[in-house]
Amino acid sequence: MTGPLILTLPLAFAFACFAAGMVMTLIRLLIGPTVADRVLAVDTMVVNTIALIVLYGIKTGLGLNFPAAMLLAMTGFVSTVAFCKFLLRGSVIE
Repeated sequence: MTGPLILTLPLAFAFACFAAGMVMTLIRLLIGPTVADRVLAVDTMVVNTIALIVLYGIKTGLGLNFPAAMLLAMTGFVSTVAFCKFLLRGSVIE
């Protein structure tokens, strides 16, 4: 089952934009001069992945994708905070 015909072109455009964002973020991840740049790139990739999951859910009309996107968002947030804390203090648990 696909979405209405009126959403076909905007969804394709959104998929292309987020895919381009993923490619640009991957480049930043590979050439980032500092570790902070790489952490930010991974966090941005998580956000782009969440957007792609939600767009796929809109395209297919399935509701299962939205809880998966929510779980990825929570996991990405916690992992980013933990890694930044590790970079600043040298340990995650005090």
